[in-house]
Amino acid sequence: MPPQGAIVAVLAVAGLASSFMFTLVVPIQSKLPELLDASREDTAWVVTSTLLAAAVITPISGRLGDMYGKRRIVLVLLAVMVAGSVIAAVSPGIVGVIVGRTLQGAMVGVIPLGISILRDVLHENRVDTAIALISATLGVGGALGLPISALITERADWHVLFWVAAALGVIVFALVLWIVPVSVLRTAGRFDYVGAAGLTVGLLGILLAVSRGNEWGWTSAPVLVSGLGGLVVLLAWGWYELRIDAPLLDLRVAARRPVLLTNIASVAMGFSLFASNVAYPQMLELPAIAGGFGLSLLAASLVVMPAGVVMMVLSPFSGRLARTVGPKLLLILGAVSLIVAYAYTLLFSAEVWQLVVANFLIGAGIGFGYAAMPMLIMRSVPQSETGASNGLNALCRSLGTSTAAAVIGAVLATYVVDVDGMPAPTPTAFQLSFVLGGIAAVVALVTAAFIPRHHAAQERHPSLPE
Repeated sequence: MPPQGAIVAVLAVAGLASSFMFTLVVPIQSKLPELLDASREDTAWVVTSTLLAAAVITPISGRLGDMYGKRRIVLVLLAVMVAGSVIAAVSPGIVGVIVGRTLQGAMVGVIPLGISILRDVLHENRVDTAIALISATLGVGGALGLPISALITERADWHVLFWVAAALGVIVFALVLWIVPVSVLRTAGRFDYVGAAGLTVGLLGILLAVSRGNEWGWTSAPVLVSGLGGLVVLLAWGWYELRIDAPLLDLRVAARRPVLLTNIASVAMGFSLFASNVAYPQMLELPAIAGGFGLSLLAASLVVMPAGVVMMVLSPFSGRLARTVGPKLLLILGAVSLIVAYAYTLLFSAEVWQLVVANFLIGAGIGFGYAAMPMLIMRSVPQSETGASNGLNALCRSLGTSTAAAVIGAVLATYVVDVDGMPAPTPTAFQLSFVLGGIAAVVALVTAAFIPRHHAAQERHPSLPE
């Protein structure tokens, strides 16, 4: 077997590449209508399609990894991402770019699968630190990828972004094939195609309503039909999953108190993270005449980049701290750091350096929180369920970030003033955004407090008495 450090390093690079997909088109997002000769509502699908694909594929790829081998599914997801990147790179119109971005969203399933691989192949003493590192890539890839994307778009044609993504995918594919060992732990049974279809339809309905509510109107027929329809389908899906022998996701495991509370905290933590990702850059880029700082996208991305750097630096410390005090306390520390970050921003946000400090606190909060969540999941589920359970946890984080994108976007679009004929968010809009981010962190804190401190994973059927 290759050195364990090499396995961790390759999976960390894969995680960075995965999270980079979310910030890839941020520098050109406002220019997409002009670049693709399409309406703003149509070009919004360039971002929405990736989000929807990621949410759907993450839990499904987790179950496929448990059944057919985690490394094999990681390689499949990487190949799909490369194909999507090439399609987007050679497409002059919006349809090809949307198709490519949808396929790129499949890459997000790599992170929970990578975390599950760590449990299978690493020595017990190294698992927590390695999980903390891989979890940190969820935030680091975005924070570091944003200035890289901005720099590329300033110096080259926008298609180069997708060629870079394709090259990155090829490199990571080769590294995984070379370094990461084949998974030997498999879950018996047949794949639940009906369950996968039900989960897909339900999630698409709800996420579509959440992500497009601002544009379509929260009380419009499309939003109500997709949102309520998705909810009904998920309820029917849950009823079905509880009644078959080999479900896509064992809901009895997911309903166990430590798993359920960790996933609820994950939704809140995801909301709190993305509230900062939406609000801080807009405040930094807003013209000074409108109360902002008037920074370029590249300069603004460098201000928020410390959050990602802190996540990466703290990851080894997070693993050691989790072994000493437990992941529950680590999650609590993360939530507290986020609360302090938003409270600090509400009091001190008149200078750029003050927002740099706030992003250091955001990075510490997300670094601790994201490191703790997979550890809590892994210690609470049988080893045969790690892929699917980590996929569900990643889905919960995605639900939080999706909701934050819609809610914070609505707030910043509602409280506006006219600046040179263009609407610009008011200071009240940013303050309310920070309050909402802080409230989400409080929810994560309260939920974390009720997670049982010690809970050993059962290898027997989870419905048996503990």
